[in-house]
Amino acid sequence: MKRLLLLGALLLPFPAAHAQEEAIACPGENTVEMRYCTGLSWEQSTEQLTLKVPKALFQQWQEATRAVCAHAYAPVKDGTIYPQMVVGCDDRLNRALLQEFKPMGD
Repeated sequence: MKRLLLLGALLLPFPAAHAQEEAIACPGENTVEMRYCTGLSWEQSTEQLTLKVPKALFQQWQEATRAVCAHAYAPVKDGTIYPQMVVGCDDRLNRALLQEFKPMGD
């Protein structure tokens, strides 16, 4: 019975972790927070693009931007900043494409 209770307790969300996520003010003050914020921004731009671009075309876009961003940041591939730089690059390219969908004059 104790094992079952312990397992159940481990599966519950940890309130302190959730509170910490809410306390992060983007763009963040350290590498972990900056990665978190970059990821949130990328998720947002990705979601917006999925509403504008057909699925097959969006898949091609993601493959191309990931390849280009990985190439652009290849010199820092072994560094801890690499994942953040690649995700940030993907996000910036997503946002540049989203600008192309804005009506003329905006």
